[in-house]
Amino acid sequence: MESNKRLTLSVTRKTPELLCPAESTPHEFKILSDIDGQIFIRKYIKTINFYKKNPFMEGKDPVKIIREAISKALVFYYPLAGRLLENTGRKLVVECTGQGVVFVEADTDATLQHFGDALYPPFPNSDELTLDAPDNRGIIVDIPLMFIQVTRLKCGGFIFSNNFNHTMCDGVGLSKFLFAVGELARGATFPSIRPVWDRHLLTSSILHHEYGAGTGRIPAPTEQMVERSFFFTSAEISALRRSLPPHLQRCSKFEIVAGCVWRCQTIALSPKPYEEMKFIGVMDNRKNIKPPLLVGYYGNVLKLLVAVTTAGELSNNPLYYAVELVRSTKHEAETACELSNSADLMVISDPLSLSVGNTYIVSNLTHLGLERMDVGWGTAVYGGVPKGSYWPTGISQVSWYLGFKDGIVVPVCLPLESMKVFEKHLQATITATPISSSL
Repeated sequence: MESNKRLTLSVTRKTPELLCPAESTPHEFKILSDIDGQIFIRKYIKTINFYKKNPFMEGKDPVKIIREAISKALVFYYPLAGRLLENTGRKLVVECTGQGVVFVEADTDATLQHFGDALYPPFPNSDELTLDAPDNRGIIVDIPLMFIQVTRLKCGGFIFSNNFNHTMCDGVGLSKFLFAVGELARGATFPSIRPVWDRHLLTSSILHHEYGAGTGRIPAPTEQMVERSFFFTSAEISALRRSLPPHLQRCSKFEIVAGCVWRCQTIALSPKPYEEMKFIGVMDNRKNIKPPLLVGYYGNVLKLLVAVTTAGELSNNPLYYAVELVRSTKHEAETACELSNSADLMVISDPLSLSVGNTYIVSNLTHLGLERMDVGWGTAVYGGVPKGSYWPTGISQVSWYLGFKDGIVVPVCLPLESMKVFEKHLQATITATPISSSL
């Protein structure tokens, strides 16, 4: 089990500019899907890519190349250059105004080596490497949908960050846009995958109550919060797998790690035994949509996988109890999608329930592909989020799981004393399952 270190660096930004589509685009209004309009999606999410020096790009400026490529990409993804509006019934509409996205050029005295050999969050001075939106709560109208910064590194590499409005696309959709930026930067005249809107296909006819309000809550943390990342190696995950009963031997790496972290985190926070504990896994639901969406669809196609138990059951039972709960959510969701309208299953009738109770929300980014954006320097050595975990309400924690080498990186954010307890129980869980010498 490894956790990363923190460093400091200095960043100098130039004046922000609005980057518009390179050509004239249609001025029209496009309705977003019911999935896009979910309350819990109405926020901005930050991503960050790190690129190392490429000798073949010597003398070329990544800022200039990326600026031009984004402008070209916005011709095809022109709704991203527009502004959000809210209609009757809180339905979202994007006005395709062509006003553009925010773009900032920056420089830092740091090199890629300053960030260490293991590139994963939390990154030092991440607030200087990314841009903030004017407001990151609730629906945001009449402001840019993306805030992009390109920071040159002293070593010849660079950092690309994007703070994007989640209502417009999910992580998979964003990766399609970034991949297109890379293609256009390398000389393509149009993206190999043409963007598809088709948001009307994900309109719900009914509302579900499967995400009901929880009982009990952990008080909002008042102590000093610390964020650390823990790297689960493939050997450690295999060791945890061997501790599970036969019917759970085929669980995915994600299910094993998520169950382990959820259990150890619950022990660390020490809620009362009767309090309800909720696990929510954010799942890309594209493969379950019938008929299938076109490959260029870049809107939100998310399904929430929900497991509920009590703190006592989660803390006192062996690891397999938590893993089985996490695993069962995916099976139930896939079965439900076969029996009902996928959009109906993805719309939440009671969005406030997501922030009620003791909730651990996890999004699996291990196969997202943000690092595939190649503007001439090759693919990114890291592509993901700058901060992997945060508490949006004080009682619900959001965490993004990331791929690294052959394992999984799990960012954790806890009060300092709780973090010590978490590390102790996590280490105890790992060491209780000896790692095979053959791995």
